[in-house]
Amino acid sequence: MSFIWPALLWSLMAIPLLVLLYLRMQKRRSQYAVRYGSLGLVQQASGRGVGSRRHIPAILFLLGLAILFVALARPQMVLGLPKVEGIVILAFDVSGSMSAEDFEPTRLEAAKAVAKDFVSRQPSSVQVGVVAFSESGFSVELPSNDQAAILASIDRLKPQRGTSLASGIIVSLNTIATITGQEPIVSGDQQPETPTPAPEPVAEDSAMIVLLTDGENNVNPDPLEAAQFAAERGVKIHTVAIGSVEGIDLEVNGFTVHTKVDEAALQQIAGLTQGLYFNAQTEEDLETIYESIEPQLVIAQDETEVTAIFAGLSILILLVGGMLSLLWFSHVP
Repeated sequence: MSFIWPALLWSLMAIPLLVLLYLRMQKRRSQYAVRYGSLGLVQQASGRGVGSRRHIPAILFLLGLAILFVALARPQMVLGLPKVEGIVILAFDVSGSMSAEDFEPTRLEAAKAVAKDFVSRQPSSVQVGVVAFSESGFSVELPSNDQAAILASIDRLKPQRGTSLASGIIVSLNTIATITGQEPIVSGDQQPETPTPAPEPVAEDSAMIVLLTDGENNVNPDPLEAAQFAAERGVKIHTVAIGSVEGIDLEVNGFTVHTKVDEAALQQIAGLTQGLYFNAQTEEDLETIYESIEPQLVIAQDETEVTAIFAGLSILILLVGGMLSLLWFSHVP
């Protein structure tokens, strides 16, 4: 146990003084009993058979007062409290294919709309970060519980060019590393390096990556190699395929290209990290998917102030002592 205001524990020095005062009062009471006993006054006043019970209210009063003095110092205890917590990285594919209109109004805009609803539902104990990737990846917003900043960063996302799933995964892992204190796994040019042996994994279910993409990878490195980094660090990647399996024609720079979801690649990435694969065919599907991947309820060991518990206990003890005093001594002449 620790205390926010430990100096107030000095108030407990009053308890021994009160004990001495009570003992002195009892001694004086005994002297009165001897002095006036021959007159029959003390016998009449104390002949109710109260006996040693008369000390119980005083003991309860001193105990309640001691607990109240401890409460003044604002005690803290490490308690296991259930709470929803974790780090969620929303990794958005902002390649040109995400401007396809098989989602209304486009794949990217649909993903952004549902992601913002997901962010707004998170408690303050969940930190959400935003990563965007096309030919390369970059962190748009570091994990935090500042929902206004997170929503603004999602709004700023615009379609770019090619797609490098590996870059999105690697930058997401690096973003998590800045929060968890792990070593980064990429160099300045964002190419995978040889990881340190047996990297320390993050706590189970405490960090996850939600990869929102159509899965069409056309820029090195291999996304499965990047997913292996996540697996070694215990970070699950939930892949969300945005777009139709049949695909749609998209005009890019005067050329017509056919874009469709690469389900096989996204399933492999999710499976390698023990994450989940989802295929969102509509915006309603996306909403259901987000409900399935929300951070889990965990028992977190936190140092929590328990002043209210001590104060409540002291008041209860004082009330019991007062009631006993009324019950036992109300009929004493």
